[in-house]
Amino acid sequence: MVDPAVSPAAPAHHLSPTGQPRARALGIPLLGVPGVHNAITDVAGVEVGYRTIIRGDGPLVVGQGPVRTGVTAIFPRGREGAGVPVFAGVHSLNGNGEMTGFVWIEECGRTEFPIVLTNTHSVGLARDAVVKWMLSRAPTRMAPWALPVAAETYDGHLNDINGFHVTDLDVGTALDDARSGPIDEGSIGGGTGMVCYEFKGGTGTSSRRVVVGNPPGVTDAGPGTTTGHVGVLVQANFGRRQQLTIAGIPVGRWLMDAAATAPSAAADAGSIIVVIATDLPLVPHQLKRLARRAGLGVGKSGGIAGHGSGDIFLAFSTANAGAFAPGLMPRSLEVLPDDALNPVFTAVIEAVDEAILNALVSNRSMVGRDGHVVEAMPHEPVGAWCRAVADGPPAL
Repeated sequence: MVDPAVSPAAPAHHLSPTGQPRARALGIPLLGVPGVHNAITDVAGVEVGYRTIIRGDGPLVVGQGPVRTGVTAIFPRGREGAGVPVFAGVHSLNGNGEMTGFVWIEECGRTEFPIVLTNTHSVGLARDAVVKWMLSRAPTRMAPWALPVAAETYDGHLNDINGFHVTDLDVGTALDDARSGPIDEGSIGGGTGMVCYEFKGGTGTSSRRVVVGNPPGVTDAGPGTTTGHVGVLVQANFGRRQQLTIAGIPVGRWLMDAAATAPSAAADAGSIIVVIATDLPLVPHQLKRLARRAGLGVGKSGGIAGHGSGDIFLAFSTANAGAFAPGLMPRSLEVLPDDALNPVFTAVIEAVDEAILNALVSNRSMVGRDGHVVEAMPHEPVGAWCRAVADGPPAL
């Protein structure tokens, strides 16, 4: 049940474009100031597209289904800017996963192409499909070689993952679908078949408005400050139910106490991919530091980066496009000093935490292969507990 105080006219912070509630609709007390859409697309130029593939029911027949999978596409500079590099940094909190292009980013601090997220056994095809899409749509912006980013999480609990149902056409559809503005969450795109804290997980997004240059404790923009945005998108497929923590509340443990059935997901299967975007002028070593902070955001909701988890994070900055102009002559960069980064670190942590919660809240229960059922996280008790916390500490 959604908080009745939230009207159908609630802003994008509360409702997805299709009317699904988001974490703030439950009254969860979250820190920081989101951007207009509370999404990665609050970073100007970023576009996101999806291809969701759901078909079939019943027993698993490899190659036929049931299918619960998809593709998420992220353009750092929009489709018109595909092929124009961005400075980037990466971090692996636990490496039982895959992100192509990782080594090139570590080497050179940049990435050039759209980023795609999908399931574990489709990541190679997705990577190759990005190259084909670029050759078809933007051949003049292609170098003689390409090392695009494709990343994955495992959806085999609900999906016929060994049926290889994601095709070049599906990746191309996600790329062609990319747009700015508010974007949907939950069981969509690459997050379609994912499970998070043993509830239905998947795709989530959030953003924060950042003011850099203020003295500690001051948040308003003023003379001598720089204002920008940090936006994140997660593909959340990790965690045990008892670990789930929301606004400091042990929600997962309380829900286990109330559960009539045992959790359905495997004990040590899962991963999370986090993509962080910012319009602030940051260079590769700073973006790697942002990527590291994603792990603190995952930890806020209870994640431990277990042995079987692929927790891999990428951060990029859309600033300094002129750094990648042709030619061999020196060029100037704008860059924030390292001493100014604390508000940016805070924004990353807050936005990652909220994006994970949005993936859980903006979701419905799903039945997948072999009748496997993954329930959506129940709104009513979680909202009631969180609203009680938001009202302040109890009297002593």
